[in-house]
Amino acid sequence: MPPWERGFLSTAGADASMTDLGDFEEFESETPPDDVGDDTTNDAPATDATDDEFETVAASPAGSDRGLGTLSAADGLSIGEDDEDTRLRAYVTVGNRSLVRVGAYAVVDYPDDEALFCRITALEYAQEFRADDATEIHARRAMRSEGIDEADYKFMATLEPLAVLYSDGGDLRRRMPDRVPKPETVVREAVDESEVKTGLKVPDEGVFVGHLAVGGEKVRTAADPPTVDYRLKDDATDGDPLVFRHTLVAGGTGSGKTHATKNVLRQYLGRTYEMSDGRTPGAAVVQFDPQDEYAQMHDDGDYPEEFGRRLDREGVKHGGHDDTKAFIPVVDGATYAADHHRAEQVAFTLPFSLVRSRPWLVAGAGLNDNQYQGLRELLSRFFRTHGNDGTYREFRSFLEDPALREELDENGVVHEATFDAVKRKTRGFGGVFDREAPPITDLVHELVRPGGLTCVPTYHINDSRQTTTVVLAVASLLVDEKLSNDPRFDRIKETPLVVGMDEAHNFLTDADSVQASKVIGKFSEAAKQGRKERLGLFLVTQDPQDIADPVFKQVNTTVVLNLGDEDAIKSVNIPSTLEGKVPYFEKGQMAVYSPDNSEPVEVVGLPYCVTRHGRD
Repeated sequence: MPPWERGFLSTAGADASMTDLGDFEEFESETPPDDVGDDTTNDAPATDATDDEFETVAASPAGSDRGLGTLSAADGLSIGEDDEDTRLRAYVTVGNRSLVRVGAYAVVDYPDDEALFCRITALEYAQEFRADDATEIHARRAMRSEGIDEADYKFMATLEPLAVLYSDGGDLRRRMPDRVPKPETVVREAVDESEVKTGLKVPDEGVFVGHLAVGGEKVRTAADPPTVDYRLKDDATDGDPLVFRHTLVAGGTGSGKTHATKNVLRQYLGRTYEMSDGRTPGAAVVQFDPQDEYAQMHDDGDYPEEFGRRLDREGVKHGGHDDTKAFIPVVDGATYAADHHRAEQVAFTLPFSLVRSRPWLVAGAGLNDNQYQGLRELLSRFFRTHGNDGTYREFRSFLEDPALREELDENGVVHEATFDAVKRKTRGFGGVFDREAPPITDLVHELVRPGGLTCVPTYHINDSRQTTTVVLAVASLLVDEKLSNDPRFDRIKETPLVVGMDEAHNFLTDADSVQASKVIGKFSEAAKQGRKERLGLFLVTQDPQDIADPVFKQVNTTVVLNLGDEDAIKSVNIPSTLEGKVPYFEKGQMAVYSPDNSEPVEVVGLPYCVTRHGRD
């Protein structure tokens, strides 16, 4: 047998049963015999082992590291008109890896004075060397070690180019990404406030909403204060103020929806807007309030003094608004009592005369189109004989006249079956019309006040039908007067008006009824004409999927807080980059999608309400 085979067999047979080599932690090399390697023919003098060590020299690299890492062209480096043609990846150095987050903003400078503003859309570990780390030895070594040696891996960040930043006459401007940066260009964190705001197209001035954030953490810059405020455009320099292009706030229970809404509405109080005749009156806000929470805006909020001083420095309005009134609808069987706010209370009732031009207010129980036409005919005859002073009770007596029923049937005006249906389906409104209080039409100057906030609470009304009637009657009065070319109340027509509606899904929903179709048509038209007439809708809901599409499509600014329902999230039509975050939002976190204002962004609202909020 050849000697090399004998040697192999002897080694293999030393311990044929040994299959686990362990971690080699206890391996000790044997000291070779003195005569091993002894070559008497070698004249070189023996050298002590310590003499073989290299001499260390203290050295430090020239310059200092800057930025997060550098662009890599290893997998291609390109920018194209289509997303599929864009390839932008950066190598992130070991010391920066724990700082980088998906959604964070970064800047890549060009050799000239321009820069590419980007969002980090993906983070990936890639192997530095071709090796398989999914092995028993690698796993057990890692499980027993104190840390991870990241130097064995590449950490790559995928960048989405948002805009090219350039200087124009000393001002920083943006344009679409149209040039590719060079390989190995330093990628730096976006810490310049002007770069962040310009890159995201966020206006410097306007109505404060919150602070820019990524993953719930506020974006930090080198400015003072270090946060970046997010505001909605509120002047007519580059188009109409966004408030008159309508706002939707959507969020589930406990998401901070009312808290955020109060903070935003407080910013509109005291703001002025130019009307078509050149006047600049203050905006009036009328808020429909099913939970009786907004009248608290009369009172100061409970927050530290330092927080108030910080708001002053950032130009954010805070504190109670003195010109706040609670307009209390008087309804049969409902008593309003409030000790949670100090706002002035004004009682009112709905006069039946409102129905003269709004027959759908009493179109209960699902009148069909034919019956609705019959209702209109009957109301027309009633008001011709009774005038605007006619009451609901008198209308019910009017319908009890058998001679009228027979006359209309014989003349082919209203069929007797239709007459009976109208008579039956207009019952039950006696508790809401013509109660013991001044009619709302006599209180218009108090209802709509330039610079004033009017809240219409309905929490004390137990009947949902009565609640709907009150809200739609007052809201339609405001809308009709705003859109009219011959208004009855000039105060409404000539005042910039924000109509807020909490739980809007209860009033602006699509339904197969005459009342719903008339309401949706009215508010859809109001939304379309809002910019011209200085009328803004501010809708608040936890079920955005239930708001009718004709109204929803007119909303320009969507603020989305935490929503757990998949259908609700899909309905708000925000970009997928934000959509996936919505179920994980903590209280106060929100996604803001306002195409005419900025790129889609994540925002964190204020930790305190700027007015009183909550009941002790």
